[in-house]
Amino acid sequence: MTTQVILLNGGSSAGKSGIVRCLQAVLPDPWLAFGIDAFVDALPPALRGAEGGIEFAADGGVHVGADFRALEAAWMEGVAATARAGARVVVDDVFLGGADSQERWRKALSGLAVLWVGVRCDAGVAAAREIARGDRAQGMAAAQAGVVHEGVSYDLEVDTTRTEALVCARTIAARVG
Repeated sequence: MTTQVILLNGGSSAGKSGIVRCLQAVLPDPWLAFGIDAFVDALPPALRGAEGGIEFAADGGVHVGADFRALEAAWMEGVAATARAGARVVVDDVFLGGADSQERWRKALSGLAVLWVGVRCDAGVAAAREIARGDRAQGMAAAQAGVVHEGVSYDLEVDTTRTEALVCARTIAARVG
């Protein structure tokens, strides 16, 4: 079956966004990109830093509430509908809930051909990238590096610790049907 969705999961600053840009450049067909960061940016300000919404703690922890989950579910269904309408889609997400997060995506993407990709990066390297980026709470990358992969099953894993985004993208592209 032809791959309809590529779903990348990895911690903050693991290199997912760079891989997505490279995938769009190396894949022969056009692919739309949907990322959790853009979803969070689209939230109303009242849901950022608020109970029920999404809170970013000073230590890098992330807490989400019921209002966030409801909008996230709608977003996931929208991404799935886009793929069902014929667009090929690559998703960049952070499975804060590990296997539970993957299960929410599995339900939304039911019936679609999905390539599940784990994006790993050494916690220290991700933390250094986080500092260089300057747009994240310090500690987020280290806190997420391992936990986002707990109980998650993948078709393919890449590691950006010492491998450039373009090489990772070519490895993923080689698995796209």
